Amino acid sequence: MRTKKFVLILTFLLLLIPGMAWAADATVVDTGDTTFLIISSALVMLMTPGLALFYGGMVRRKNVLSTMMQSFIIIAVISVQWVLIGYSLAFGPDIGHIIGGLDHVGFRGVGMEPSPDYATTVPLQIFAMFQLMFAIITPALITGSIAERMRFPAFLAFIVLWATLIYDPLAHWVWGADGWILNLGALDFAGGTVVHISSGVSGLVAALVLGRRKGYGKEPMLPHHLPMTILGAGLLWFGWFGFNAGSALAANGLATNAFVVTNTSAAAAALSWVFAEWMHHGKPTALGAASGAVGGLVAITPAAGFVTPLSAIVIGLVGGAVCYLGVSILKSRLGYDDSLDAFGCHGIGGTWGAIATGLFATTAINPGAADGLFYGNPSLLKAQLISIAATYVFAGAGTFLILKAVNAFIRIRATGDEELAGLDATMHGEEAYRDLVMASSVSRSVFREKTAESTTVSAKGETA
Repeated sequence: MRTKKFVLILTFLLLLIPGMAWAADATVVDTGDTTFLIISSALVMLMTPGLALFYGGMVRRKNVLSTMMQSFIIIAVISVQWVLIGYSLAFGPDIGHIIGGLDHVGFRGVGMEPSPDYATTVPLQIFAMFQLMFAIITPALITGSIAERMRFPAFLAFIVLWATLIYDPLAHWVWGADGWILNLGALDFAGGTVVHISSGVSGLVAALVLGRRKGYGKEPMLPHHLPMTILGAGLLWFGWFGFNAGSALAANGLATNAFVVTNTSAAAAALSWVFAEWMHHGKPTALGAASGAVGGLVAITPAAGFVTPLSAIVIGLVGGAVCYLGVSILKSRLGYDDSLDAFGCHGIGGTWGAIATGLFATTAINPGAADGLFYGNPSLLKAQLISIAATYVFAGAGTFLILKAVNAFIRIRATGDEELAGLDATMHGEEAYRDLVMASSVSRSVFREKTAESTTVSAKGETA
């Protein structure tokens, strides 16, 4: 009897083994990680409206709506492009280490189950949406270089082509399973090459192709609303916690480190930009503090999951200084019209951040990554330099060809009259401050009328 019971129990356990093995191998949705990534996605989405405010305050009054419209419409355009084809090209099954396949066109197969390749504890769908927010803000950054002079129809065509032909392949190279830069061993935690170098270099090329704004260098082109820019910078800083900490794809210690170094680098860079400006021009400015913070956020982005807080201070201090030099000295000496300094902050800051990753990365922070040069591994710095060079060439050449192709069918540059009147009126038929101006005019008119009446009454009294 005992023998029979033993045989039955043993048989039952043997039957359970395949199921137990499957359960151990299967990916399971973690509600904490999923909640964290949903919130991070929302934070990154908020960065694009923040960017619209940041850029909108820096342009002239007649171009504020057109500038903000460029960022806002990108949210709509890329949200559709990403579902239709963008995600599949970036994160679909690898083809030649260059591009993703078309298996996920229309979000086919992008469901509620985790992916063993990308996010093992959250639904693949929220991973795809988190990546969408990166795909949105990257082309929006380019608008800082082309502000006040690119026609809206050409802009729409350019953005769709750039996202499909530049951003999506580059994202696959760096983050896609079996992408060639990933296989090279280069590190990019949250988008130093994919987001910042690509947008900064593309912005510089676009600025050169479009040419300088009418009157550039001959008449003042001062920011029309710096409080708006400061608010935008604050929203960018706030959203960047989702940008960098969220790239850990889990609510864990790595996300915590990314959060800490993000804030530290931004603060250090704001200080270094302000002091560099103070020494160079004699006065610290609010615009400088905001720009420095953004430069520090850019610089730490590729390194956020690999470096210590102390390294983040160095990265931020250098990042703020080099971005200031790029904006205040390099641009003026070379004479290009990078309207709102997309290349100066994102191109230069992203380049320094990618290099700094090769210097300061340590497996003490991320055991799954690699040590940098200062921790005894020069090969990582070599991989970083190759990835930087590849991004410069690919984004720069690709942007040039896309702009030339678009211009063959749609005029990309606003006419002199359109620029003079402002793109708000000529492209969109709107005025940002029309009601305020009218109210001000009415108030002045009423004041003048009351003054005239009181003067008349006084004169009559004196006559009587």
